[in-house]
Amino acid sequence: MSTSYRQPGVVLSDRRFTVPLDHDTPTGETIELYAREVVASDRVDRDLPWLVYLQGGPGFGANRFVGKEAWLGRALEDYRVLLLDQRGTGSSTPVNRQTLPLRGGPREQADHLALFRADSIVRDCEAIRPAVTGGAPWAVLGQSFGGFCATNYLSTAPEGLSTALITGGLPTLDRHADDVYRAAYPRMERKVVAHYARYPQDIERARRIAEYVLGNEPVLNGGYRLTVEAFQSLGTMLGRGDGSHRLHYLLEHAFVRTAQGPALSDAFQEDVQALLSYAGHPLYALVHEACYAQGDRPTAWSAERVRADFPQFDAAKSLAGDGPVLFTGETVHPWTFDCDPALRPLRDTADLLAERTDWAPLYDPARLAANEVPVAAAVYHDDMYVDTEHSLHTARTIRGLRTYVTDEFEHDGVRAGGPRVLDRLLALARDEA
Repeated sequence: MSTSYRQPGVVLSDRRFTVPLDHDTPTGETIELYAREVVASDRVDRDLPWLVYLQGGPGFGANRFVGKEAWLGRALEDYRVLLLDQRGTGSSTPVNRQTLPLRGGPREQADHLALFRADSIVRDCEAIRPAVTGGAPWAVLGQSFGGFCATNYLSTAPEGLSTALITGGLPTLDRHADDVYRAAYPRMERKVVAHYARYPQDIERARRIAEYVLGNEPVLNGGYRLTVEAFQSLGTMLGRGDGSHRLHYLLEHAFVRTAQGPALSDAFQEDVQALLSYAGHPLYALVHEACYAQGDRPTAWSAERVRADFPQFDAAKSLAGDGPVLFTGETVHPWTFDCDPALRPLRDTADLLAERTDWAPLYDPARLAANEVPVAAAVYHDDMYVDTEHSLHTARTIRGLRTYVTDEFEHDGVRAGGPRVLDRLLALARDEA
C-alpha cells in the first residue's frame, strides 16, 4: 500500500518495491526501492502517462521537491511523475560505511558495489514498470548520470520507453575514463580562469588558504582532513549556474584572528565540511569512475593518474611561484577516502573496484543506431561535468536524437531553467520545434 499526502498544488504517494539485488539471479537476495509518485492536485483522477525521473550522481536520491519546484511543475502538466531513489540511495536500501560491512570484507563489498551501476538501475526500472504503468511504456527524464542510465535504457530495453529526455547527461559510449578526464581537466582550468576574471580578489584569497592548508593540514570540526588537494576540489562548484558566486562567498570568510594567529573560521570549516563530505552520497565516490568502465581495462584511479599530466594543478608549485591556485572538480581520488571519515573505512574496497577488469558493456551502439524511441537531449556548452564533444558525438550515434545545445545554463540547467529546458525537450521529442 502507498501512503498519500499533499503539498501545494500536488498529491504525493510513497511507493516501495522489491527487486533482485542481482537481476541475473532473480530468485536470490532482494533489495527495496523507494519512489515518490507526484501528480498535480487538479489531475489526480486523470489517466495520465508516466514519467520516471533518474537523478544525477551517481549516489544521490531523487530531488525532494516542495510543490511544483524547478522542472516538476512543467512535467506535471503532461505526466504523473515517479521520482525514483536509485538503488542504494535516499530511502532505497542504503549503501554506506555502516551497511557495507554486512557484505563481508573489501572483496565482497566491491563485488556488491559492482551491482550499482546504470545497467542495474535500468533493470530495476523495468522490474517495477509493470506495477506502476500496468505494462505500458513510460517516459524517462535523466539528469547527468541519470542521462547515462537513460542511454543504457535505450541500449537494453527501449521497448519500455515512450520518450527519453536527457539533460547534461549524454555519455561517451566507448571512451575509457582516462579519455574522460583528459578532456575534463582543461575544462576545469577554463572554469577557474573565468571565475578569477569575475572575482580577481579570489586569486590571493585562494593562495592564502592553500598556503595555510598546505602547512597545517587541518582537521575540520566534523573530522574531515583538509589537504590542499581537497581544498582545490571545491572547484566542483564552478560547474553549477551560481557556483562561481557561491565559491566567492565561501572564500571571503575563511580566516579569523585567534590568540595563536590566523586560523580557519568555524563558519568556513562548517561550509567546507558540508561541501566536501560524501556522508550523504558515498556511492558517488565509490562507483563514480566505474560509471565509465566497460570491458577488461581497469579504471585504476583514472582521475588521479591523468591529473599528473596537468602540472598547472599542482598547488605547491603554484605557491612557490606567483601563479594562481587552480581548483578542480568532478573527480574522485585515493586521497578522497583518506580525508573523509565517511569514506575512510572503504578505502580498500575502492582500491579493489579501481582494479576490477570484468565490467559488462553499458551501451549498444548498433541498437542505438537503430533507435525508434523519440529522444531529445540538452547539451550545455563547456559543461564542466560531461564533455560537450563526447555528448555531441553520442548524439550523432543515436538515431533520431534531437539536441538542444545552449550556453544559457551550466550543468544544472534543468534546475535553474527547469520549465523552459523541459518544455524545449518535450517539443523536440514530439518534433514540434
